[in-house]
Amino acid sequence: MGNILMTGGCGFIGSNFVHYFLKAHSDINIINLDKLTYAGNPDNLVTIEKDKRYTFVKGDIADASLVEKLFKHYDFDAVVHFAAESHVDRSIIGPEIFVMTNVLGTQVLLEAARKEWNGKYDKKRFVHVSTDEVYGDLGSTGEYFTEATPLAPNSPYSASKAGSDFLARSYYKTYGFPAIITRCSNNYGPYQYPEKLIPLMIANALDDKPLPVYGDGKNIRDWIYVEDHCIAIDNVLEKGKSGEVYNIGGSNEWYNIDIVKKVLSILGKPESLISFVTDRPGHDRRYAIDASKIKKELGWKPSVTFEQGIEKTVQWYLENKGWWRKLQEKHEKTNVGKF
Repeated sequence: MGNILMTGGCGFIGSNFVHYFLKAHSDINIINLDKLTYAGNPDNLVTIEKDKRYTFVKGDIADASLVEKLFKHYDFDAVVHFAAESHVDRSIIGPEIFVMTNVLGTQVLLEAARKEWNGKYDKKRFVHVSTDEVYGDLGSTGEYFTEATPLAPNSPYSASKAGSDFLARSYYKTYGFPAIITRCSNNYGPYQYPEKLIPLMIANALDDKPLPVYGDGKNIRDWIYVEDHCIAIDNVLEKGKSGEVYNIGGSNEWYNIDIVKKVLSILGKPESLISFVTDRPGHDRRYAIDASKIKKELGWKPSVTFEQGIEKTVQWYLENKGWWRKLQEKHEKTNVGKF
């Protein structure tokens, strides 16, 4: 398969993909371009940093000069684009960086690949990793997001991701560029930054701190174990068709409040730790993915049930307290805010 450019490989999903991909493939070299913002953690990849098939490059995907140099030097066969500002709450407070990274950064990558590959797209792949949040809100209906669902983002984060999706699509339509878009439901598992729901609940419960739950806790999300997502992306990279969109979901819908109670139950902590807080603006009520296309066309399906995955996830955070404690200290020292 040759050289693959991965962006955001020190983040949650990206680092899990690096670990998975190096185990699954012996004939590839991964070049990981990551800016190392607050959510990019090189400790996620400390066990493989000496692997000769892995190269880390610190840099910004919006730095056109750097990205062009990388394309010329490595002659990439594929790009797997994870890098993104991804926290909804942060996008509400400061949307500018989300537009710069998610929209402009994606355009820089697309343009560098287009110029370097110069129309010779037959054996090239550009997988743009997006999110189901671009579809907006399903409400409480029994409907599901399909690849044909119109995009209707409701936060600056999801709007910026929708913008990057449109750019990827436009490069396929305009230039015949080999872009493929994946849109996944909520991920959980090892290495997830502790500001997100599940790791935050685990960390707070272990410290007997209040577990903040937005609104009435009845927002519904479809959850997928992160390694299942990685396997799906691998399938798209190998067998996906240029210009297509593939929804990736775990078919595991849960109320947020039930997730929180599940974590407390596993840890043997009381539900009295739950603290309901004012709902955030534009908080979508329900996301749910119809993943029948990727199952039918590429033969992928999730292998980890939520019950299995949440047990594994809680156990990982129990065994890796030093990892998330370090991130807590970093938060406090850099004034990013407390979990």
